[in-house]
Amino acid sequence: MRTFIAIELPQHIRDKLFKLQTILKKSNADVKWVEPRNIHLTLKFLGEIDKNKSVKIAEIIEDAAKKSRQFRINLSSIGAFPDMESAQVIWVGIDKGNNEIETLAKELEERFEILGILKEKRLFSPHITIGRVKNLLNKDKLAQALRESESYFSGKNIEFDVTKINLFKSILGPSGPAYETLKEVNINTT
Repeated sequence: MRTFIAIELPQHIRDKLFKLQTILKKSNADVKWVEPRNIHLTLKFLGEIDKNKSVKIAEIIEDAAKKSRQFRINLSSIGAFPDMESAQVIWVGIDKGNNEIETLAKELEERFEILGILKEKRLFSPHITIGRVKNLLNKDKLAQALRESESYFSGKNIEFDVTKINLFKSILGPSGPAYETLKEVNINTT
């Protein structure tokens, strides 16, 4: 099973991100936009795992959720990896809740290493991927659209409470990936 751990986004957040995608699509760049129903905040990509290992993974997620406390996330910025002029991944950044996400991701990362799941080589950077650039078609227009959209979140209170962590299975199909929740764990409320 191809799996990952993520924070699922509420519908009102996915709606806001879909509106942002609609604005950016006007650049006519060749971007594979993440389907709104699939937009999430990844904490850890696990890759291919067997069913036996999924039980231990679920236990680790439950333990991490008990150690954490519910928190609030605020969407704050838009950007691209490696940068807007050479965009490969288009993302939305977070300010409020950033420390909590980093702590949770670090806890999971360290615990999964015990199971033989490799640590990420890149430094974890909390973000929500909304699109992946397929080629350089209209890259200048895309960079301009990204710069013009930098203020999309300014003055808006686009936030939500993080109350759960999910283990997802990714099922690749001809129309793109579909995600199935394997385990949903509530974060500690006290």
